[in-house]
Amino acid sequence: MSVRPAERAGRPKVTIAELARLKAAGTPLTVLTAYDFPTSLLSEAAGIDMTLVGDSLSQVALGHETTTAITLDEMIHHCKAVTRGAKTPFVFADVPFGSFESSTEKGVESTIRLVKEGGVDGVKIEGGREIIPLVERLGSMGLAVIPHLGLQPQRATSTSGYLVQGRSAQSAQELLQTALDLEKAGATAILLEAIPHLLAGYITERLAIPTIGIGAGPQTSGQVLVVTDVLGTYAPDEPAEGEEGGEKKDRAGQPRFVRQFGDVGRASRRAIEEYKRSVKGREFPEVGRETYGMKKDEWEAFLQLQQGQP
Repeated sequence: MSVRPAERAGRPKVTIAELARLKAAGTPLTVLTAYDFPTSLLSEAAGIDMTLVGDSLSQVALGHETTTAITLDEMIHHCKAVTRGAKTPFVFADVPFGSFESSTEKGVESTIRLVKEGGVDGVKIEGGREIIPLVERLGSMGLAVIPHLGLQPQRATSTSGYLVQGRSAQSAQELLQTALDLEKAGATAILLEAIPHLLAGYITERLAIPTIGIGAGPQTSGQVLVVTDVLGTYAPDEPAEGEEGGEKKDRAGQPRFVRQFGDVGRASRRAIEEYKRSVKGREFPEVGRETYGMKKDEWEAFLQLQQGQP
């Protein structure tokens, strides 16, 4: 039986007020995804400000091809695990595709389930002006909601792939106005994905609420990355180069904004290969060091009991 890690102590819970304070102070917010108890402990131990239970877990944790495959029940299941480990970060979760689009009432119901059953502090919703009524309703109920603007993975099919948004003057203006309208509707913060860094910085200056960027440059209020990208969980032993979705990608097709800060994937594979080699070679477990003993007289008594046994 493995040992449960010790819980982090002495750090206050990150609240909406604390996020606002950090933005006002110009201190960048750190945001990282988590999908289960072990990955949530990484955010907890490192003192990450916000932990996102992203629908990216559909792909990186459950093996689906898209983020749209995950269900609300699955999201709630993973939220429960994450909130057991991430005690101090502000934890928010994606409202999955298919659980909010049909009506405001449906969106409210799904959000309440994520908060009540999943234990999260807030939710993230992909969309634009069409989600304003839902944001207003959730805000009036005191629920924290973070709209997701720019590139929206749940809508990648309808937008012809994972493409940078807001590159024209008109589309940039639309993104800015949508962000301002969502702030007015009661948004807690806004996530900006894959938009020009000048635009992201400008939107951040215009908003009183924090912005969280991914592929949006360094001038947003904070940055978010997928934990498996940060750790290099799925990175191959040798980097690859290629073109996909209109944007240059490297390291096995990852977007340009992904920076690998570790090499957990290679280290994990090597550890498993070494385990296999040790077992095959009967080097593991090592008698005495990794086994349990038995008194000699007890063993001899046991062998005597076996005499005459069928």
